[in-house]
Amino acid sequence: MALDRTDGDPSAFSETGWAVFPPEDAVLDWVTHALPHARAAVSAEQNAAMLQCEGTWFVGLDVLPNDVAGRVAGGPALTGSAVAFTAAHCGGWPALHPAQLSVTYPGYPRPREGESAAGFRYRLNRNAAHVDGLIGVGDPKRRFVREPHAFILGLPMTDASEAAAPLVVWPGSHAVMQAALREALGPATGPLSQVDVTDAYTAARRRVFESCPRIVVHAPVGAVILLHRMVLHGVAPWGETATAGPDGRMIAYFRPPMAGGVEAWLEAR
Repeated sequence: MALDRTDGDPSAFSETGWAVFPPEDAVLDWVTHALPHARAAVSAEQNAAMLQCEGTWFVGLDVLPNDVAGRVAGGPALTGSAVAFTAAHCGGWPALHPAQLSVTYPGYPRPREGESAAGFRYRLNRNAAHVDGLIGVGDPKRRFVREPHAFILGLPMTDASEAAAPLVVWPGSHAVMQAALREALGPATGPLSQVDVTDAYTAARRRVFESCPRIVVHAPVGAVILLHRMVLHGVAPWGETATAGPDGRMIAYFRPPMAGGVEAWLEAR
């Protein structure tokens, strides 16, 4: 199911956990200035290990050299309607970290280095659906809330068709996840970041697949995608009809830490 929704309705965002804000000049200016630096980060030798899945996905964690206002090399700060909405409805507008540059190329997905056969099947068939900030530790992996984000803000950096490994989201999944994680973490007497939430998360993810629709979220350059911090999301395979330029499908993601840590991440709307 493919769907584009371009609005800034707080009640709709609260219900579904996602929104797309239409292109505007302030964002286009930001992308225009940031893109050459994004290209340089993708091709930089020190970031070569971030090219994963047999060359079909550049992970790009924290590689865009922006400052806390989103400025890249003296360019414009990140502003616009999405920023204003996020500040009003997602706990304020924080200092920004260096953005992730998630880039996919034709053929995505291929197996990631160290990925099990089951893990690759999940990437292929379930789009590697996940909630950000739940970090896998050990072997076999157990999940802990180690990186509680305030929100996820995505800025398309390149023109790519809808079939070019698009972002996928399960609307309403944030409510399922929040209820399950509150139940799992509620009895804890020590630091919440040390509580194993694997079983609760896996069961909640299964309920999401059974009860929430899967949608494709596609947005052009100059638009902004906003995701609730707990919404289940992933990346679909690169389609046979997909088109994109030599830069692939590139999205810059800001995922700032949640003020108040895991406790606030768990309880905030």
